Amino acid sequence: MIIKALRIGLGQLIVLLDLITRPRKLKRAPETQAASGLALYQIPTCPFCVKTRRTLYKLNVPVTLRDAKNNPQDRQTLLEQGGKIQVPCLRIEENGQSRWLHESKAIGVYLQERFAAI
Repeated sequence: MIIKALRIGLGQLIVLLDLITRPRKLKRAPETQAASGLALYQIPTCPFCVKTRRTLYKLNVPVTLRDAKNNPQDRQTLLEQGGKIQVPCLRIEENGQSRWLHESKAIGVYLQERFAAI
């Protein structure tokens, strides 16, 4: 019981610190701000998910957020199509095909390569 309360409290503290220290958004032209075909499967209080969301925010990338903890349908989709329940996981829709990218570091590298130079 105490451990669960501690986890919830720390999770909320992580989210609060993220809001306070959020980086500045990258400025983009409206035509480059079109839908990116990305969906992030995440848990709001997960530190690795916070890291990934900060990168998305900084690069000003439009993305659909999916809650893998509180939404059973999103969790099931992550398991069936993504292969495992591990967050963060980025679903990339390109040319009619889906690609699933796990690990916050790999997601960050992908986002920097695809969106930082635009």
